[in-house]
Amino acid sequence: MAKTNKKAEKMLTWWQLSLLGIAATIGTGFFLGSSIAIQMAGPSVIFAYIFAAIGTYFVFEALAKMTIDNPETGSFRTYASNAYGRWAGFSSGWVYWASEMLIMGSQLTALAIFTRLWFPGIPIWIFAAIYAILGILVILLGSSTFDRVENVLAVMKVAAILMFIILAIIALLGLLGVKPGKLELPRSYDALFPTGVKGLMPAFIYGFYGFAGIEIVGLLIIRLKKMTDATKSGKLMLLTLALIYITSIGLALLLVPWDTFTTDESPFVTALNRFRIPFIMHIFNGVFIIAGFSTMVASMFAVIRILVVLAGDRDAPAFLAKKINDKLALPAISFMAFWVMVSVIFSMIVPGRIYEYFTTAAGIMLLYNWLFILASYGRLLELSMIQQLKRVSGVILILLAIFGTIFHHISRPGFFISIIFLIIVAVITLIMRHHWNKPKDPEIPSLFTKIKR
Repeated sequence: MAKTNKKAEKMLTWWQLSLLGIAATIGTGFFLGSSIAIQMAGPSVIFAYIFAAIGTYFVFEALAKMTIDNPETGSFRTYASNAYGRWAGFSSGWVYWASEMLIMGSQLTALAIFTRLWFPGIPIWIFAAIYAILGILVILLGSSTFDRVENVLAVMKVAAILMFIILAIIALLGLLGVKPGKLELPRSYDALFPTGVKGLMPAFIYGFYGFAGIEIVGLLIIRLKKMTDATKSGKLMLLTLALIYITSIGLALLLVPWDTFTTDESPFVTALNRFRIPFIMHIFNGVFIIAGFSTMVASMFAVIRILVVLAGDRDAPAFLAKKINDKLALPAISFMAFWVMVSVIFSMIVPGRIYEYFTTAAGIMLLYNWLFILASYGRLLELSMIQQLKRVSGVILILLAIFGTIFHHISRPGFFISIIFLIIVAVITLIMRHHWNKPKDPEIPSLFTKIKR
């Protein structure tokens, strides 16, 4: 298994990793997905984000400790292989690749739609292509440029959420020229759980969406100057995210009734619209673009890293592992760019609701990989009773999020589509295992090895 090339990439301090983690995590999954969660669960949505934060930390801690014990460029994919064999690494890597390709297609389409608010006459595909090219350019400029861009965007995203929190507090104090309604905290079960536990269950998946990106941070841990700082970095990152998520959503719920929120508008725009703040829609539209672009670039980085590792282990075409000057994986970048454009085209020709089902499935598939991380953790390291308890608790919380999608018509199709994707990957893996189990002949190349003539 390949180790990190410390000369090729700039090393990070623990707080820099936390900042990169925040950049890779805060995206449209929170800014827009939280509206869907509120509509499903009402005020109890707060619990979805609290438990998602706890479950996410358990997964990150497991990944960080495996990396500290054995730093690998392939991160979760390599640990799955080490724990359960080649089939696990193969399936984990390609499930992650497929899910990220679908998610990137939806991110680019969303970025294009947001930008059309300002330029309504320009076709969506042009903006999607521009953002894809800009993202690839950031990757081509190397890890230092990637770090700088993500750090700046992370600060801007956190600043935008803090701006909402400050405006919400000012609004609640009646200082925005419009008197707020009577402040009523939910004091009964029906007020806190207006749609019941059955409504909270499908909201869990959107709580986890808000923290999706820790697998990207896992790929960056090996760049830490002091590897043992990985868990400290994760604690700061997830505590920061949990505090700003829960505070901002809680304030939004205090400003307007929970059933005011709609699935096609950010809860922060909905909450502030009644106060007629000038340009608020345009400000948050810019925030959505920043958030979507930032998480898309982080996903590009992760997909390229996974492709290179898969190719290095002969679980993908060997040419994808080639690098220029030991730094730039141009074949993997080109391969990723091709499939990103395919995903964008797919998102534009497939009816909106159907494509939403595919992207929901892709998000669920990310959680399947989180289960792999927790499973590998218990197999590769000797765990204390407390660590085992956290590991089992993480598995339970993730399973609740996955199976909770069955309880709502918006998320239910995504669950079944994710199962279909898993079956496809499983069938391909079984075919590959038949090939792996054949007697090895040095003269016979693998399926992904180019034949020399």
